[in-house]
Amino acid sequence: MMPFRLVWIVLVFSALSVSALAQGNHHSHPQDESGAAHEQGKHDGLPSIECGHSVNEERPFDAGEAALHHIADANAVHVVGNFYVHLPCILYAPGYGWTFTTTAAFEAHHHGNGTRSLDGYVLVHGNIMRLTNPQYARGSFSVSDYTHQEIETPEGKKKTVYYAIIDGRCEPLDPKTTFDGGLMGGGITSFYDFSITRNVFTMLLTALLLFLLLRAAAQAAVKRQGKAPKGLQNFLEPFIIFIRDEVAKPNIGPKYETYLPYLLAIFFFILGLNLIGQIPFFPGGANVTGNISVTLVLAVFTFLISTFSANKHFWEHTLWMPGVPAVLKILILTPIEILGLFLRPFTLLLRLFANITAGHIVIVSFVGLIFIFGRGGESLSGSIYGILASVPMTLFMMTLELLVAFLQAFIFTMLSAVYIGTAVEEPHDH
Repeated sequence: MMPFRLVWIVLVFSALSVSALAQGNHHSHPQDESGAAHEQGKHDGLPSIECGHSVNEERPFDAGEAALHHIADANAVHVVGNFYVHLPCILYAPGYGWTFTTTAAFEAHHHGNGTRSLDGYVLVHGNIMRLTNPQYARGSFSVSDYTHQEIETPEGKKKTVYYAIIDGRCEPLDPKTTFDGGLMGGGITSFYDFSITRNVFTMLLTALLLFLLLRAAAQAAVKRQGKAPKGLQNFLEPFIIFIRDEVAKPNIGPKYETYLPYLLAIFFFILGLNLIGQIPFFPGGANVTGNISVTLVLAVFTFLISTFSANKHFWEHTLWMPGVPAVLKILILTPIEILGLFLRPFTLLLRLFANITAGHIVIVSFVGLIFIFGRGGESLSGSIYGILASVPMTLFMMTLELLVAFLQAFIFTMLSAVYIGTAVEEPHDH
């Protein structure tokens, strides 16, 4: 009956990872720089782009920018051309209330830019932003273009500010709040976005697929009890046995059965997300485990389980090591041990995030060689050379990424078992 417990834990993972992608705190902040640009861009007649460069204008191909755009999350799933899988949008702006809609309301085109606003919200490169002008806070308005420009913040940092061009005027936009509160450049802005984004959609889809697969395997195991497994059961059972015999038992010991459902769930959940991320255009090239919010939640799970499962023996050797001089304990060893407790989940989340992100960036960069050698379509021979160079390297990297998908799921599960095993280990004579 283990798969039944496993599928429910997988669903919990997806639900809590969804909450990690919800945006953080809110504060209104002055729009001095963007406001000045807004005044500069006010003109009658045709749309003005004096407040920046049009996001739709043709520019030299930037492989780095293309790679970062590919791995970023978005509110809409862009499949190919103008075909989108429209996702629910759940938005809240203090003073204006809730807005429930889908990305279809923004009438997005190929670049992921919406041609209409709704209750002050617009879609820019597949991400929802909000108009700062209260004139557009209610109703729907036509948006002819979007522009952007680099500004320098009072702290001396570079920041990209976006504008929507409505009735020939440049209207400044507020991006969504990010969980870092501005420490990593995200900032705190004027609305909350609780929408089902591309990564959230992929997590829910993965959880559903795992639920169906593991439930079918569990039913087959019950029906064929005492018989040799076959079909789906035969495919999944080696993974389960491997995690049980090679990961849980050696690292946790006699209490392994208590933590085996968690280890199986985290292994299949990470593996499922990694494998779906390998499928081109489905769902929109999601990069879920390359999102640090998701890996943070998974690492916190391991941290909480290992910390609250820890016995007296563990805490005694962590906080007050027997047989060690008190001066060394207080000044050196105990602070290092406490710091190590928090470094464990940090290394877990960083390892998974960095490996998956790096693989996606390398693949997109190799594909970008086609456009670099071809000078953005100007040189046919250059494009051919780019294809000859890009395709073999991309296929090699995709093969390597397939290996990394399994390897990173295994490493995360193995280290989780090690941390749990260390916390629940019973004292023994040396």
